[in-house]
Amino acid sequence: MKRPLILFGAFDRHNFGDLLLARVASALLPGRELHFAGLAARDLRPWGGPLTRALPELLAERAPRRPDLLHVGGEILDCSAWQAAVMLLAPDQAQATIAYLEPRPAERTAWVERVTGGQALAPYVASRAHLPALHRTFFAGVGGVGLDRAPSAQRTEVLAALRAAAFVSVRDRVTRATLLDAGIPARLLPDPAVLVVRLFGDLIQHQAGAGELAALRGAFPHGYLALQISAEFADDACLAALAAALRAVLSAAGLGLVLFRAGLAPWHDDLGVLQRLAARLPAASVRIMASAHLWDICGLISCSRGYAGSSLHGRIVATACGLPRLSLVPSADSAQSTKLAAYLRSWELPGLPLCVLPAGLAQTLWQALSVDAHALQRRAESLATSCRTGLADLQGWLGLRDPDQAA
Repeated sequence: MKRPLILFGAFDRHNFGDLLLARVASALLPGRELHFAGLAARDLRPWGGPLTRALPELLAERAPRRPDLLHVGGEILDCSAWQAAVMLLAPDQAQATIAYLEPRPAERTAWVERVTGGQALAPYVASRAHLPALHRTFFAGVGGVGLDRAPSAQRTEVLAALRAAAFVSVRDRVTRATLLDAGIPARLLPDPAVLVVRLFGDLIQHQAGAGELAALRGAFPHGYLALQISAEFADDACLAALAAALRAVLSAAGLGLVLFRAGLAPWHDDLGVLQRLAARLPAASVRIMASAHLWDICGLISCSRGYAGSSLHGRIVATACGLPRLSLVPSADSAQSTKLAAYLRSWELPGLPLCVLPAGLAQTLWQALSVDAHALQRRAESLATSCRTGLADLQGWLGLRDPDQAA
């Protein structure tokens, strides 16, 4: 009998990419006894995510059977305990909690340990050295573009966990270079979300034909752009620049605009920001999708004429669908800009726009919309094939010798 397999990741909070990666991982591992774990026990099933247990509790329960643990992607290698703890808060609690704890280091440390369930400096990175009940650990498609700048103790903890793992793949060249410099031969593979169409194409198509999505599509019979922005774009100047660019492009292209949220956790998206942007545009040309369900987001992107946004996984889904895409960043030196640039320079189609500031949206969006559709589709197929082939060894370790069993 196979050991239990714990899928461990940041799907204990609402973030589109993490919820999607949880579903991709489970689809790639049919026949395994799977358990979803995070830092907290949460039920994300209302949004298409998993029912998640806190890792210490789940591991204590399964310890006699020595489970394996797979780290399910995401930018986890440079995620500090403080960042992880704050993102587990309810959005209406985050600002007050941060303001109270930042000038109180002792209380802050105690609170972080209580929320994350231990003293790990990088709590989304599990190691057998600290969790001896684990049999083996694996890392699939993880990122850590800021790991080389993380505090020394945190970096040492993460590198030790990676050295002890049976399989390590990363999703960008920056993270891979950091690990190679530390003597860890990580494999470079596209983010597993590039498989979303191969694994869930029928489900996404069905979702797009019903409910709110059907109504949105009906509102724009000539097509629409799907656009998402994080709370970092709340500045009036950012919104004004975005609105000016969008008015010009939408009018010239004869398209509508659908705004959506890709994350409800703190430091992610804010409905109020989308409403303020929509108020700057002609009412007939824009809608806001109320749903933040995983498959509604995938359906919205898949049926669009193109995607623009700050979410990496929003762009990856657009890539998997063979659609024009563009990444928006509020500033050239933000953490999100660095993460996006690292991934896109590793995998994007040459000549396709990468990241753009709000002021440059109009020209760059036209450039993205003009890219050859066949080239976009070929890149989608190439990335999906590269990812599936590259994960064959991992599937073998986990009891699936033939990757075609799972994709």
